[in-house]
Amino acid sequence: MTIPNNITLADIPAMPIGEIAALPADQLVLLQEAAQQDLQQAKSVSDWLDGAIALKYTDRATECRREVGKDTGTVRISDGSVTVIADLPKRIDWDQRALAKLAETIAASGENPAEFIETTLKVSERKYAALPESWRKGFEPARTVRTGKPKFRLVLKEEVR
Repeated sequence: MTIPNNITLADIPAMPIGEIAALPADQLVLLQEAAQQDLQQAKSVSDWLDGAIALKYTDRATECRREVGKDTGTVRISDGSVTVIADLPKRIDWDQRALAKLAETIAASGENPAEFIETTLKVSERKYAALPESWRKGFEPARTVRTGKPKFRLVLKEEVR
């Protein structure tokens, strides 16, 4: 995409950031939209390619895992001059209520449940905000606020809804 000053997305990496920031807002909008379109197209192509690779190698990877007696993990498959590294990660979810009962049972038997079970305490921001001011002050030393990466969406005025 060419912008009115003949600036293209290919020009952007070579431009000083201050020069980019000095561009008129309507040009920044067009550049941002073009970059977003390119990103979406690249993501779509990448997903499609990943699907094709999975179709080609999933059965072989499953068989390799079966041969070594595992359901998950990494296996290597040779395909001509290419080594395919197929990873099937293991993701574990624990039933929190069941673990809480187990922790009570372990503690009742005289053992320390912390040797087996990790505990994470959290306070939702909505519940924190609903606390009385006197209670919130007690929570403040345990609360850290971090920010994420700032995002800006530029929209031409006729598009504003």
